[in-house]
Amino acid sequence: MGKRLQVRAVTHEERQVIKRLAYARTAPARVVERAQVVHAALEGATVEEIAVRLGLARNTVYLWLHRFETRGLAGLEDQPRRGRPPTYSREQVGEIVATALTDPQTLHLPFQSWTLDRLVAYLSEQKGITMRRSRLNEVLLTEGLRWRKQESWFGERVDPDFAQKRGR
Repeated sequence: MGKRLQVRAVTHEERQVIKRLAYARTAPARVVERAQVVHAALEGATVEEIAVRLGLARNTVYLWLHRFETRGLAGLEDQPRRGRPPTYSREQVGEIVATALTDPQTLHLPFQSWTLDRLVAYLSEQKGITMRRSRLNEVLLTEGLRWRKQESWFGERVDPDFAQKRGR
């Protein structure tokens, strides 16, 4: 006979939430699986029975039962993770945004507007921040700057009869 784990006394509301999560179809799969572990334990199943029924390792069953014991329903949620450290520091991103918002002529550059290629070249040469054009666009989008596509024509229309063709 497998080892029965004593689960703490739960309130009626907690039991209802666990049951709802254990049978949920729209909740995250990890939370559903964890709720199924706790629900089976509340129904009196042993650790081995839960492990076999859900296809989990015994240590995993113990982990989620202990997390539920100590943290309650919040213990069934994922903990925040660190993830990959940022490639560019906040200072570098601030420098990129400040440069993108600066008029190139104030920096004594021979053009009137930035393109992504010009900005990449300037940042690499003057600021020492090297990045690809696509990554620069991602950084600017993340900071709320949307890069406009440069038009193929500037100023007046090339067609001299445009006004007549256009009509009113």
